Amino acid sequence: MSSDRPPPETVGTVGTAAGIAAGIAGTGTVAGAPRPRRVSRGRFFGGRDIAVDLGTANTIVYVRGRGIVLSEPSVVAIDVLTDRPIAVGSEAKRMIGRTPGNIRAVSPLEEGVIADFDICEKMLRHFISAVRQTRWPKPRMVICVPSGITGVEQRAVLEAAEYAGARKAYVIEEPMAAAIGAGLPVQSPRGSMIVDIGGGTTEVAVISLGGIVSATSVRVGGNLIDAAISAMTKKSHNLTIGDRTAEQVKITMGSAWPLTEELQATVRGRDMISGLPRSVVVSSEEVREAIAETVSSIIDAVKQTLDATPPELAADVMDFGITIAGGGALLAGIAQRIENETGVATRVTENPLLAVALGSGQSLEEFDALRDVLSSGELD
Repeated sequence: MSSDRPPPETVGTVGTAAGIAAGIAGTGTVAGAPRPRRVSRGRFFGGRDIAVDLGTANTIVYVRGRGIVLSEPSVVAIDVLTDRPIAVGSEAKRMIGRTPGNIRAVSPLEEGVIADFDICEKMLRHFISAVRQTRWPKPRMVICVPSGITGVEQRAVLEAAEYAGARKAYVIEEPMAAAIGAGLPVQSPRGSMIVDIGGGTTEVAVISLGGIVSATSVRVGGNLIDAAISAMTKKSHNLTIGDRTAEQVKITMGSAWPLTEELQATVRGRDMISGLPRSVVVSSEEVREAIAETVSSIIDAVKQTLDATPPELAADVMDFGITIAGGGALLAGIAQRIENETGVATRVTENPLLAVALGSGQSLEEFDALRDVLSSGELD
């Protein structure tokens, strides 16, 4: 068990054990999130239908007509003796690296896809119960999925949603949802390029006329950046750090481009030789070098997608630029790095963490206009 002591995190109310036992909990409203644009109800979706950004790192829930109502880590704490969840979300994440032998804190998704179906279904059911009022009928549900998943993986997502209480489940590809959430004109003949850097995957796509024309999905994201930081402290400092500490280092010191003022910070963990607690000073240059290979994989995905894009649409991308979304968009200097490597103007969207959820929610609000971006796994 790691002996590091990272700074305390803000704890939401959704993941409490009492809430799980009762089957209800308070909602973790996202402060500062933009209110959804109200549009025609359409003739298909009714009631309180739900869109879910089911991410490797975080799950964000959008309720039709209300906007984003919940954002929680995609983590479940399981009592291995009873095989029952004892905490979900923020509370479960706080247990990572600190749990006794009978409690296991797990992430049911790996690299953007479901790794543990049963735990994923329990997590999804809990989040739905946290935002759904009992008088509502069973909701229709839209779930975001990576563009590169297999038919089997897509079916697993749809089944998890249905087992969790959805009346009907649909999927939307993450780059399409991110582009919609970023305000790109996805139904225009103009080519728009989106780069969605998530916890488990990076999705790159060029979109035109409501469809994905060229795309690359790589199972590289924020989690691999965290792992690279952990590997660096082991190799360079003989120091083992926990996952939450590695994530904190990424957030505070990680960069893809040289900083105006380089940083230093004290990192605490366990000495690999003595086994005792120890602290070391780590620089932002060290961190940048450690994550360079992962960042390069993201850049390569962007270049590969551009290379596969028809010339007319590639010219549009040159004219209108590249938009970045997802948690990885917050890595310092990532836009400058992509722009430098590709020669294409690059910007981070206004709400990168929420773009996928906002876009999937917009597919509910404007179903008649956006129905073609959804799939139910059947011949629609």
